[in-house]
Amino acid sequence: MLMVKKYTKIFVKSIYFNKNLLYSAIYEKKLSQRILMNYLEKKIKLLIRTGVTFFVALAVIPVVATASSTIKMSYNGPADLKDNAVHYFATTFKDIVEKKTAGNLKIALYPNSQLGSEEQRMEQVMNGPMINVASFDGMQTVFPQMFASNAPFMFNSYKAAHIFFDNSSFMKKAIKKLHSITGIEMLEVVEDGGFLDFTSNKLIKSPADFKGLKFRAMDVSQVAMYESFGASGVPIPWTGVYVALKTGVADGQMNPPTYIIIGSLYGVQKYLTLANVQYSNQFLLVNGAFLDSLDKKEQKIIRDAAHVANAKTRKFVEEQVTTRIKFLEDKGMKANTPNEEEMNSFRKLAVPAYSNWLSKKVDQSWIDLALSDAKKANLEAK
Repeated sequence: MLMVKKYTKIFVKSIYFNKNLLYSAIYEKKLSQRILMNYLEKKIKLLIRTGVTFFVALAVIPVVATASSTIKMSYNGPADLKDNAVHYFATTFKDIVEKKTAGNLKIALYPNSQLGSEEQRMEQVMNGPMINVASFDGMQTVFPQMFASNAPFMFNSYKAAHIFFDNSSFMKKAIKKLHSITGIEMLEVVEDGGFLDFTSNKLIKSPADFKGLKFRAMDVSQVAMYESFGASGVPIPWTGVYVALKTGVADGQMNPPTYIIIGSLYGVQKYLTLANVQYSNQFLLVNGAFLDSLDKKEQKIIRDAAHVANAKTRKFVEEQVTTRIKFLEDKGMKANTPNEEEMNSFRKLAVPAYSNWLSKKVDQSWIDLALSDAKKANLEAK
């Protein structure tokens, strides 16, 4: 312990004398020395315990020196309180933390992926004091097991999804495993726009209606699902979806009503199939060593703020679902909801296709546990 404190002090002092770090976080008084010292002690103890020399330790943690006392929080999407649920969450979280700590902890928001790609931001949150709201695209780089919670038609309702992500055995196991692998702590699963629904220029009520169509796919898992319906999946980035639908490169796509509105897809799509395909969510992640370096009161404030902000975001999202569907109908889209028999026909094809795709990436036990817990959540939510 004395060695850790000694070398931590040496490292902190070196910041002042290193020309390249002259305007470091400590020098500018943006990061309290107490928080920095606690963080470094935990990082160095971990590295020494695992056999890494102190000089190697210095090489992997200089990011701390340039960290702001204001905790950086990065996420996708615009700074739009009306249409971006993640920005609504981040703003609410920021307000609570700053109020409860009387400004001792500040949250600096970086929307629109300003701090880098999903992969880059995952690296940042693993290596320094930062908060990141990651999508499945980000999670796949370090923890593909989380994809087991994203099988098509997994949840029958918002309540079932909440039960699963708040209390399931799968989530408890996933949170623990993620931390052991990466040092990242997952605080909340943030609701992002509601359930994904199909849009197309052809009425879709069952898998048979997909035959021969081309659907925009967000990732390979969606390609597998569309192919199980007899369609083809076409990988297209979000920025190209509108043009692809307008020009016929793709015949349809799926997104929550929020994103259908944001992308003005109602202008190039006639039908909206309310099939609750997948629950749209992202993951609130924080560097575990940094969180532990805060005092107990500050840690509790951050955890509580995340929970309260998520509850408010869920209410915000779900209260607008009906309004947004009505908006799309007013724009000319025709909405339909598949009956239970039709929904079962979707599940029968999509779930095995998705599971087969994922089983090549993660152990089958993760998939089995997620599907089992989802089934329990659906029953409990009735």
